[in-house]
Amino acid sequence: MTKQNRIFRLFLRIIGTVALLALVAVVMPYSWMNVTHKWLGMGRLPPEPIVGYLARSTSAFYALLGGLFWVASFDLHRHKLVLCYLGVVIVIFGAVLLVVDLLEGMPLYWSLTEGPVNMVFGVFILLSAYRLSSESSQ
Repeated sequence: MTKQNRIFRLFLRIIGTVALLALVAVVMPYSWMNVTHKWLGMGRLPPEPIVGYLARSTSAFYALLGGLFWVASFDLHRHKLVLCYLGVVIVIFGAVLLVVDLLEGMPLYWSLTEGPVNMVFGVFILLSAYRLSSESSQ
């Protein structure tokens, strides 16, 4: 395996692990979510059921994506098409997040990190997957 492919595999596993940490938020008590919301400077977390549903289901989705990164990292060549797809959609997702963050009035630090960071990650995934060497993945 080339050094570039090892770095790509490590990147996918690091991002996958961070995304899997979102599982904590799936079972996190509302009081913890509220404290976090206040700590982020966004005031009291609304108590309506849709807020908890969206927070928990989004966290579960991030964890699902983290697991997918880990699975794909075990055989980069076999999953090249999926990784290219993920790279493209994560760039698009990052752009959507940036627009949504700005329209919803999220704090500037949030808007300038969440979407753009996802876009950078997506570009890295796409370019790394596209450039996978033809050597065996083992």
